[in-house]
Amino acid sequence: MTTILTLAVLILVAIAIWQMTKIFEFSQLSTQTSEVANDEDNKYNGYLLFVFLIFIYGITIFSFWKYGKMLLPEAASEHGADYDKLELVSYIIIFTVQALTQTLLHYFGFKYRGEKGKKALFYADNDRLEFIWTIIPVITLAGLILWGLYTWTTIMDVNDEDDPLIVELYAQQFSWTARYAGDDNVLGMANVRMIDIDKANVLGLDESDTYASDDVIVKELHLPVGRKVNFKMRSQDVLHSAYMPHFRAQMNCVPGMITEFSFTPNKTTEEMRLNADVVDKVERVNKIRTERAANGEPNSDPWEFDYILLCNKICGKSHYNMQMKIIVETQEEYEEWIKSQQTFGKTMASAQ
Repeated sequence: MTTILTLAVLILVAIAIWQMTKIFEFSQLSTQTSEVANDEDNKYNGYLLFVFLIFIYGITIFSFWKYGKMLLPEAASEHGADYDKLELVSYIIIFTVQALTQTLLHYFGFKYRGEKGKKALFYADNDRLEFIWTIIPVITLAGLILWGLYTWTTIMDVNDEDDPLIVELYAQQFSWTARYAGDDNVLGMANVRMIDIDKANVLGLDESDTYASDDVIVKELHLPVGRKVNFKMRSQDVLHSAYMPHFRAQMNCVPGMITEFSFTPNKTTEEMRLNADVVDKVERVNKIRTERAANGEPNSDPWEFDYILLCNKICGKSHYNMQMKIIVETQEEYEEWIKSQQTFGKTMASAQ
């Protein structure tokens, strides 16, 4: 009953506001007022076009100046530089063409505004102009598409050349698990139907598969710098997306199938922490956290930069918190870390 009364009140209020608006409009009418725009109206609209043009580019320039520091730092993978270059060139072309066309649009909107006794000059057709504004976009877009296809093909070339490290990323609501292929660098067979929580077989590995016995299952991803990594991705429940922004890498994790992505990290975590953009971001974040700590607010601990794996698909209510730390280190540090981890075979033996 309360809901019905509330809706009724809201409807009545809306009707009252509408009626008051109409009364105000009638009170403003005069004998000189007409719904047909006159020369004065067209002139003011022409000036407003210029005001709007200045506004949209002013806010764009301000956003680049104010919030450009929020962008990602330089890529930490070998393919990342090509990816960033393609994106930068695309943005430059888009912004330049958009600025030119919008400026002409607003200028001509003012120059050829309606004036009493003035007739518009127009061409029914102009083959030369049509050829120019058709061929230029065709050449530009064809160049971008071909460049994009070449870059895409290069990035998506997942192969076994250069002795890649084989790692599985396993997604489930709402966490990531990584599985290393062990000394043989071959992942053992796995299936969600083989998951046995009581025996700590959380990824459903086939215990009878000899390739699975030396696999290493961890909750923190370690990668050796300068070595190619082939990722094989699975999902236990819904569609997830493995997103590693600093490496310019993303691939969907689809239930019932294995997807792949490959890249070579070229900057260790320690090297990236010395990057000027990262140093500036850490300082800004910790300044905010210091203020929060002074006010006794949560999430006020000092922050240190780390690479991170995120889910880039809205996979449920805790999607925002589905992430895993990535550490890029030297080959020696990686080998020392991987030797300290327990293999799947030893985990199964200790669970019996």
